[in-house]
Amino acid sequence: MKKIAVLALTAASLMASSLVQDAKNAGLMPIPSSQTELLKLIDNPKNPITKAKVKLGEKLYMDPRLSRSGLISCNTCHNLMEGGDDGVGPSTGHMWRHNPHHLNAPTVYNAVFFGSQFWDGRAKDLEEQAQGPALAHPEMAATKEHIEEVVKSMPQYVKAFKKAYGDNVKITFEKITDTIANFERTLVTPAPFDAFMNGYKEAMTPKQKEGLKTFIQVGCASCHNGVALGGEMNVLNVAATYKYMNVGDFKGDKNGMVKVPTLRNITETAPYFHNGMIWNLKDAIKEMGRIQLGMKITDNQAESIEAFLGSLTGKKPHMMMPMLPASTNKTPKPNLN
Repeated sequence: MKKIAVLALTAASLMASSLVQDAKNAGLMPIPSSQTELLKLIDNPKNPITKAKVKLGEKLYMDPRLSRSGLISCNTCHNLMEGGDDGVGPSTGHMWRHNPHHLNAPTVYNAVFFGSQFWDGRAKDLEEQAQGPALAHPEMAATKEHIEEVVKSMPQYVKAFKKAYGDNVKITFEKITDTIANFERTLVTPAPFDAFMNGYKEAMTPKQKEGLKTFIQVGCASCHNGVALGGEMNVLNVAATYKYMNVGDFKGDKNGMVKVPTLRNITETAPYFHNGMIWNLKDAIKEMGRIQLGMKITDNQAESIEAFLGSLTGKKPHMMMPMLPASTNKTPKPNLN
């Protein structure tokens, strides 16, 4: 009996090792378990991660006073208390207006692993991306001058910038958004999938492992790969046309390329697709099979893939809602118009 148990354990271990290799061959990569290796992936040499920057960036990320109305922060559309998104179809911003292109807010969790930012990939990194929503009228509707005035009006913020960058720091819009991006670079969520890929064979359930096999076999990994299982640019509507393509006017970049959404924490980021028109994950899986792979994914296959996607729900960074500096007489007043 003991010999049989050992043989069974050895067989299971070999099968797991084979699946890990299959996943790697398909282009799937785990979040490194080593903090040193992880830092190499998430750091930006032009904006090195430091504790002081991250702490300050977290406050700025949460501060709605950077917006014109004083009501909208980065966290409004990228809510860190759930999936890092806003949980609605089109994003809603200044004056309660929906995104004019009916675009859905992508998750900020693990965005550091994306090859580019925004659905059309127009920003090369998080530092560049952080500037966009702050100035976009349908979103935070602010100006560079407003944001600089808000931060400079509060002695606590000025002191925090000096601690993060030195006494001679010049507080500019770009420095403020770089600091927000520095915080966003730390929003990484290691999941059971990563533990499995990094050698812990029991991190995923048998159903999740079977789902990983299905995910690879049907071709999902051809687009959803890398550390983010997405995040690169690709053509949409390869084999057929997305059934809600007429909702909003988004057609991708000038070459018709669209950023592939990450599958990390996908169970927490409904609704799906660029315009947020599909709410059920199984339906999203089937629609992707139809338009991208040219195949009909069965109910059993969709259920299997969904089980695997559950293994990508990761552990969120521990944080507490930061206490923000008090406004002063110099702080710009909210403008709701």
